[in-house]
Amino acid sequence: MKGNAMKKSYMIMYIFMTGAFFTFLNETLLNIALTELMHYFKVDAPTVQWLATGFMLVMGMLMPLSASLVQWFSTRRMFMGLMTVFLMGTLIAGFAVNFQMLLLGRMIQAAGTGLLIPTIMTAMLLLFEPHERGKAMGNFGLVMMFAPAIGPTLSGIIVDFFGWRWLFFFVAPFVIGSILLAYRYLENVTEVTKPKIDLLSGVLSSLGVASVIYDFSSVSTSAGGFLNPVVLTTIILGTAALIAFGLRQRKLADPMLDLSVFKYANYSRGMFIFAVVVMAMFASNIVMPIYLQGPMEFSAKVVGMILLPGALLNGLLSPVMGRIFDRTGPRKMIIPGLTVLSLVMLFYSLIHPGIPMYVFIIAYIFLMVSISMIMMPSSTNALNQLPKHLYPHGTAISNMMQPLAGAMGVSIFISIMTHGQNQALKGISQPTTGQLNNALTTGVHHSYWFATFLVVTGLVMSFFITRSVPPEEQKS
Repeated sequence: MKGNAMKKSYMIMYIFMTGAFFTFLNETLLNIALTELMHYFKVDAPTVQWLATGFMLVMGMLMPLSASLVQWFSTRRMFMGLMTVFLMGTLIAGFAVNFQMLLLGRMIQAAGTGLLIPTIMTAMLLLFEPHERGKAMGNFGLVMMFAPAIGPTLSGIIVDFFGWRWLFFFVAPFVIGSILLAYRYLENVTEVTKPKIDLLSGVLSSLGVASVIYDFSSVSTSAGGFLNPVVLTTIILGTAALIAFGLRQRKLADPMLDLSVFKYANYSRGMFIFAVVVMAMFASNIVMPIYLQGPMEFSAKVVGMILLPGALLNGLLSPVMGRIFDRTGPRKMIIPGLTVLSLVMLFYSLIHPGIPMYVFIIAYIFLMVSISMIMMPSSTNALNQLPKHLYPHGTAISNMMQPLAGAMGVSIFISIMTHGQNQALKGISQPTTGQLNNALTTGVHHSYWFATFLVVTGLVMSFFITRSVPPEEQKS
């Protein structure tokens, strides 16, 4: 790609990045404000948590539909439409007079975000040749990782000085700006084929994904865990719906989500590694702050500062990792990355309260740098192996796996941690603070033993990955 075509492609990519930055920022922007929202709307913690759980649910439900919708509308119309939906949700939330209105606005935001990510990724696969995609996806990864990383810090400043409503009013002008920018400069990239949308497939996928995300998100707070009657029933129904969805796709001439992408070895291996890393990352972002605020006795602000350098470095390194991937291919990045990640998981399985703060900062930096070496190369290399007509389906599945793997990782890690903690306190009726801290340390050790096993499994899988060549190039 040369000259004007290259400039045009990067112009489109920067428009995408401008809009995506504020949708990604929005994912974590509300986290710091949850306590204030509990007081303002007089709701309890499980209720206010729906601002996060509901957001994830809506995103997960809509992502299977994205493969069809991307082929129904032009790139320009899709992007502008989704940013408009996101803007509507932002304004509804900003002017909310009760919690229900705030939750509605948040879910409308999620609808725009959930469909925007696969739309952008599909367009970028078409915009850039395989040997250029690492750099392009790396630049996009900078937005994906940097925006959520600064979300909590920015949120704290806005809430302290202006109040929680400005978390939404601050974002709105930038969203309007991205819409105007797209109206002026964005060109169509994807081909509009208007495939038939199977209603039953949509119902089954939405029911299945929503049930699984909800169950894994709520299992750690439900009495009895997975054996809780409500959790057990819905997870069985959700799993059955996903199986029925998969079987139906095999029978349809024009499937809503073409599962034949898993016939491509690099795609299957890349998605497995991607899911493993997402589970480890999401779980670490929950388990580690619990430990740092518990036995380590750090405040929430201090914990945020401990995690911030690693999160920022992850985002800043993403374009660099993309360029390296274009030059070297996936194996020279994924194998060392998974090796370092395995060592970090092993370190976390041995932590104790006497470890200095700077060691946790360094460990988290290594964790996030290793993730930047794995996530973009594994997903980009996976998508590179697909023929063009499967791009929408490959990106839809990739993006659907993130909330699913994240919810599963958090619930499994928390469940293992809680079980280990309870076992350590067995027979102790009135534990002391020291005993509680030791019990939590034991629980964290158990959860990271499992994480180490999980990451090592991904490391073994990485040795079978090869550099992908699209079928179109293999024939030529």
